Amino acid sequence: MARRDLLVGREKNLKASSTCGMRKKEPYCIVSHLQEEKKCFECDSRRPYDPIYNINNHRVENVITTFKPHRKKSWWQSENGKSDVFIQLDLEAEFHFTHLIMTFKTFRPAALLIERSADLGRSWQVYRYFAHDCAESFPGVSQGPLRTINDVICESRYSDIEPSTEGEVIYRVLDPSISIDDPYSPNIQNQLKITNLRVNFTKLHTLGDNLLDPRAEIKEKYYYAIYELIVRGNCFCYGHASECAPIEGIRDDIEGMVHGRCVCNHNTKGLNCEQCDDFYNDQPWRPAEGRNTNACKKCNCNGHSNVCHFDMAVYLSTGRASGGVCDDCQDNTMGRSCEMCKPFYYKDPTRDIRDPQVCRACDCDPDGSQNGGMCDTHSDLSLGMVAGQCRCKANVEGPRCDKCKSGFFGLSLTNPQGCEPCRCDRRGTVFGGSPCDPFSGDCICKRLVTGRSCDQCLPDHWGLSHDPSGCRGCECDIGGALDNQCSMESGQCRCRSHMTGRECTQVESGYFFMALDHFLYEAEFARMEKVREHQPGRPASWTDLGFARVPEGGLLEFVINNVPYSMEYDLLIRYESQMPRDWEEVRITVIRPGLIPTSSPCGNTIPDDDRLIVSLPAGSRFVVPLQPVCLEEGVTYTLRFEFTRYQDANSILNGAAIAVILVDSIALMPRHSSMEMFNAGDPASNIRKQTYERYRCYEGTKSVIRPQMSDTCAKLISSMSAVINNGALSCNCDPQGSISSICDVRGGQCRCRPNVIGRRCDQCAPGTYGFGPSGCIPCECSLEGSATPLCDKFSGQCQCHPGAFGQRCDGCRTGHWGFPSCRPCQCNGHADHCQQRTGACISCRDNTGGDKCERCANGYYGNPVLGTTPGGQCRPCPCPDGPNSGRHFATSCYQDNRNRQVICNCNQGYTGARCEECAPGYYGNPSQPGGRCQPCQCNNNIDMSDMDACDRQTGECRKCLYNTEGPNCGICKSGYFGDASRRNCRKCTCNFLGTEHSQCIEREDCVCQRASGQCQCLPNVVGLTCDHCAPNHWNLASGMGCESCSCDPSNSVTSSCNEFTGQCQCREGFGGKTCTDCQENYWGNPRMQLCQRFCWCFPQLPALPPVLWGLGSCRAGAALFLDLAVRTKTLAERAHEIQTTGLTGPYEEIFIELEEKLAQAQSIVNARNATAAAVSVLMELIEDLRAHIGETTETLNRLEGDLTIVQDRNSDASKELSALEREAKELNLTSAQLHHQLDVLKNSNFLGAYDSIRSSYNRSRDAERRANESTTTRPSTISQSADTRRRTERLIAAKKDDFSRKNTANKRVLGDLNARAQRLDMKKINEKVCGSLGDAPCGESPCGGAGCRDDEGNRHCGGLNCGGAVAAADGALERARHAEKELSEAMGEMQGLFTKVAEAKSQAEEAKGKAKAALDKATATKNKVERSNNNLRDLIKQIRGFLTQEGADPDSIEAVANHVLQLSIPASPLQIRHLADEIKDRVRSLSNVDAILQQTQDDVRKAEKLLLDAKRARLKNLLQTPVPPGYMLALASFTTDSASNEKSLHVQILDGQLTDKYNEVQQRVDTKAKAVHGAKNKAEGLREEAKKLLKDAQNKLQKLAELETNYEDNRRRLEGKARQLDGLEDKMRDILKDINKQIQIYNTCQ
Repeated sequence: MARRDLLVGREKNLKASSTCGMRKKEPYCIVSHLQEEKKCFECDSRRPYDPIYNINNHRVENVITTFKPHRKKSWWQSENGKSDVFIQLDLEAEFHFTHLIMTFKTFRPAALLIERSADLGRSWQVYRYFAHDCAESFPGVSQGPLRTINDVICESRYSDIEPSTEGEVIYRVLDPSISIDDPYSPNIQNQLKITNLRVNFTKLHTLGDNLLDPRAEIKEKYYYAIYELIVRGNCFCYGHASECAPIEGIRDDIEGMVHGRCVCNHNTKGLNCEQCDDFYNDQPWRPAEGRNTNACKKCNCNGHSNVCHFDMAVYLSTGRASGGVCDDCQDNTMGRSCEMCKPFYYKDPTRDIRDPQVCRACDCDPDGSQNGGMCDTHSDLSLGMVAGQCRCKANVEGPRCDKCKSGFFGLSLTNPQGCEPCRCDRRGTVFGGSPCDPFSGDCICKRLVTGRSCDQCLPDHWGLSHDPSGCRGCECDIGGALDNQCSMESGQCRCRSHMTGRECTQVESGYFFMALDHFLYEAEFARMEKVREHQPGRPASWTDLGFARVPEGGLLEFVINNVPYSMEYDLLIRYESQMPRDWEEVRITVIRPGLIPTSSPCGNTIPDDDRLIVSLPAGSRFVVPLQPVCLEEGVTYTLRFEFTRYQDANSILNGAAIAVILVDSIALMPRHSSMEMFNAGDPASNIRKQTYERYRCYEGTKSVIRPQMSDTCAKLISSMSAVINNGALSCNCDPQGSISSICDVRGGQCRCRPNVIGRRCDQCAPGTYGFGPSGCIPCECSLEGSATPLCDKFSGQCQCHPGAFGQRCDGCRTGHWGFPSCRPCQCNGHADHCQQRTGACISCRDNTGGDKCERCANGYYGNPVLGTTPGGQCRPCPCPDGPNSGRHFATSCYQDNRNRQVICNCNQGYTGARCEECAPGYYGNPSQPGGRCQPCQCNNNIDMSDMDACDRQTGECRKCLYNTEGPNCGICKSGYFGDASRRNCRKCTCNFLGTEHSQCIEREDCVCQRASGQCQCLPNVVGLTCDHCAPNHWNLASGMGCESCSCDPSNSVTSSCNEFTGQCQCREGFGGKTCTDCQENYWGNPRMQLCQRFCWCFPQLPALPPVLWGLGSCRAGAALFLDLAVRTKTLAERAHEIQTTGLTGPYEEIFIELEEKLAQAQSIVNARNATAAAVSVLMELIEDLRAHIGETTETLNRLEGDLTIVQDRNSDASKELSALEREAKELNLTSAQLHHQLDVLKNSNFLGAYDSIRSSYNRSRDAERRANESTTTRPSTISQSADTRRRTERLIAAKKDDFSRKNTANKRVLGDLNARAQRLDMKKINEKVCGSLGDAPCGESPCGGAGCRDDEGNRHCGGLNCGGAVAAADGALERARHAEKELSEAMGEMQGLFTKVAEAKSQAEEAKGKAKAALDKATATKNKVERSNNNLRDLIKQIRGFLTQEGADPDSIEAVANHVLQLSIPASPLQIRHLADEIKDRVRSLSNVDAILQQTQDDVRKAEKLLLDAKRARLKNLLQTPVPPGYMLALASFTTDSASNEKSLHVQILDGQLTDKYNEVQQRVDTKAKAVHGAKNKAEGLREEAKKLLKDAQNKLQKLAELETNYEDNRRRLEGKARQLDGLEDKMRDILKDINKQIQIYNTCQ
């Protein structure tokens, strides 16, 4: 196709960015018309060009070549002086552009560039730059030369200022200077392809005058003007067309126009044949390349489509074989080649792919199939696909996927799983089969389960589980639960009030079930006539305090106002008959408050029902009328009991005028048959009723002493209690009388303190008093002195007979004794009181003592009976000084009647006439003031009768005994060991053979450790006495220590050996001392653990050398046979090697040589062109091989003969060895016996036996020597014994007569004493000491007596109700202990108060610190604010001074104002208020001071109360002044005034009345005077400390008040400062406004 001008016919596609005269006429001048008369012209392009009428038109279409005569008269011209101008050609399709030619009317541009677009103007690329100065106009662009077609460079040859007209600019796309190898390459084609072409003019050529003169006239001669523009090219068809046709809408009659639509070949289409034709997209479109047309290929759609497209990914995936993808496949096909069936269709395997019926519809249920009913499109066994097979959802099955799997239901299209799982609780669903209905999903439940999901239990059931029934019954208690409904999860029933437990069978802590006789009414409260005392250790057979004594014709009335439940009640009457016959008639009347409404529960009651008659059998303790009474809740009744008639008036006991009966109580017992839980009529009620009656639950509760109740009855009665009381009853245990607030669950009996009775433990038992936290105190009224064993329940005062005195009526008045026959005390005028029982005087004065103050007290002597002058009879003992002198060392003294000398009975450790010296065994200096005699500290190892045993001044021990030594005789002597303090120092018994010789003086005298007795042993010797070797050692007898056994570790059983011989215990077959040899009758190499049994010792053995024949030695035979064994073993190993490797081993080299020769021969034979020389070599090789084979055969034959000979010899040797083994066994039998005897000899300790014999011999010789010396030498032990015997005999003879006289006198005195003892009357002594009356035998006397013992063998004296001295002493001791216990508790409370007061003090200190910190912070803030205020004042003064100055310039004012604006006030009012609030919070955090002081107040109150009690005890102890009516108790109370936040402490003194505790304090003082006195001192000390702490707390509070006052002052000051700052801030704003006004004034003054 020819290249022509692309502008032809495209005037409308050509545009310029600037054209002169488009809006108005514009003048312009021509520089080249210097010689012309007219140099300037007009441009008017508003109308088209016309050669006649409008030649001034200079539009851009004028540049198109027309070859008309006026070509030089029309041109395109830009606006004057405009440098940046472009001309752009927009083509309708892609064209090949080859070159460009521009002819200018004026100067060519100083700079221009040509650029093109191949995508219809979306992107542009530069072809070439043209510039007069490329570096200046286009910096960074290369200036050539061209190296490739694609290079972009800048040229200067078309940009000179000359010529001034008709200058040309020519551009060729393919520069001729560059060779092109392939003009059809994509690079070349892409370089030629354009859709848009643009020429950009960027700089005008000027003469330079425009730089000096900017007027418009100068610019009129500078502009762009082009005569002609030629764009050469042709239509661009990529080689797929040979001609082009006009595009639709383009005229086809324009001569010379290059059209843009290619007439495509090669199955292509498009304006430029840039696409493949429809259905020819199997290969990618490519331009034709030379002879290769690259025609488009038709798609393969298997006859199911005629539309396709190209897909590069598919093309690449097929290895560039095919890229066509079919579109709009028909016949239910799809895929790149319509080779697959559409979803919901599958490929019929019996039809061809091109068959229109090849794809058949899937027969799948859309609800249960995957992807809405899609099936497998084709068969593929590797993928498990079968054409037409439905793919079911996860929970669906069936050929069509139309039913749910087992365990699923509800087939649905919207469910991605197809069916929903059966939401069945496995615990409640029946096992086996589908758990639910496949359509509805309802689960198949177990017997006791319900719900759609079988996840709920039936009503009255709980505990869904895997049990066969699914759930368990609630089994809620019929009484404890409101109903039989329970929680399905936990089974918890709905309990009544204060009931708990899953079944509501239990009560909460502090609650109980009532007993049937809970509603009890005591007769003694209706008529108090007889109170019976409880017997300790015996259960009471009555309730509460006692009985009401009712005579015949008597009347008892009970008010019933606590009926809990409307029902029928049985009346239980408890009594104690005093008569022998039955009480015949008792009339019972129920008195109601009014008529009974018929609608009430008791509406059916008639008047006769309220009248009952009952008899009281004499042999019974209770009775229940047959007829019940109906009582209603909330109604008050009166029960009247009329005891009208006793059976037989003639049988009244004791001659009484009338019959009487003791009535204990009545009880309302609920009748079970009237309760719904028993009479509802359902099976459960019937069972409960039968059980209640079968177990006789009703009978067991009638008696006071009840048998153990069965669990069955207890459960039923508990349910009845819960129904009647609507839950459980509160224990309400009395906090003082009970041990805890928890009572017995059955019956509600609280755990009472001692001597406390009642269900609630709220009263003292009869015979006790003083109800309190410790229980009740027994009255202990004297039987002789009191009218009754009962006492006042508050004071404990017994009712005394006339003459009796005291709280217990058990004594005489002061100064009398002998209760109940009281007489004056006889105390010789030295005492005012005596013991009530014995008459022994108490607190004898005048230094006297004795029961009647008839003798002097210890430490005094004289005769106080002679007169009553105070202090005149008893004088201090001078031993050496009196009792209170500090130098009195005697227990007593007496005055000798003959010489009137005072004789002292010295204390232990003292001696001398006046006890002025220390006795033997004691030391000290008693003659000095404060001096004492102390025992010598010699660990009891001296003779206490020896004056020199220890130093009498220093106490140093001098004569230590029992083998001890040291200053205190506290250690054993050298050579002895043990504990000196226990006198068990024993001689060291060290074995001389095993002990270091340096520790032994001689063989039997060695030194050991004094504490343990451990001797110092030689090396490897152990034991306390060094008497045996350490493990694995022996030879103690060497005297040098023990030697190591050194047993061979491999050949011995253990590493130990015989302690005496060193013989190791060898393994079988090994011998020698250390098991390093073979055992006798064994042979071999023990180092290699080879010792074999039996030695062959046959001299006639022919195989032995002649030199060994006569030896007969087993060792020689062993050596020989050992050598034979080694050689045999070597041969065996060699044979094993041959057996393993074969016979090639010894001849391996020969075989290798033969193989090499055979290989060489083989290579010659295999050679095709074998030469004669090679054949000759081959023959030689064959001969050598034959020779070798022959030699080898001979050798093998020879070896085979040798092997046969060896086998024969081996057989003979085996026979000989067997014979030798038999003989060796016989020899070993004899050797074993000899070996055993040798072991016996070796193991016998002959060295030890020898040492023992020698030691015994030496001891025997020594004993013999000492015995001989004792008889032959003088003095000796025997001679000394004879002398002593003779002196004794002389003394006996001299003192015999005197001894006889004294013995006779002593016998006479003893006889007198015996007679006096016989006359002694034990009756009175027993009465006074033990309280027993008369001289009854021990077995019959309840109070015991002298010599009496109880069942356990202990002495028996005194006891309950015994009034002797022992009983009184026991009572006093018990009271003293009780008082001591109370004082200890009081001390404990005081200690707790001390702790609390100390804590309060520390908390007050902490509060003080916090307050001080708050004050410091407030002070610092105040100082900071004051400094800020001062700085602010100074700044304001400076600003005022500056503004008032004259001549201040605006710049200075502005600078000052800016400086002021930049300043920040130290704190805004909001910040100051925030700071003040923070200080308030800090101080407010100290508010717990009130709590601390309040707690201190309580502790101080307790301390004051204890102090007051101590004062009372002290006053009662003195017994000098009457008890005042009250003491003042200091009460510290801290109050807070919330209005002013001021704290103050006010101490108020409250009066306390002590009258109620007078008797109690008096009793405590009587029994514990000394202890109270000590407690008084402690209490006074505690009081002083409490006062100090109180004062300290008051001071702390006062300081807090002062701190708060200071804080309030500071707060008010801060608020004032804040207000001042607010005012200053307002002033600052005014000043700033003034400054701004001044600034504005000065700014406008210009």
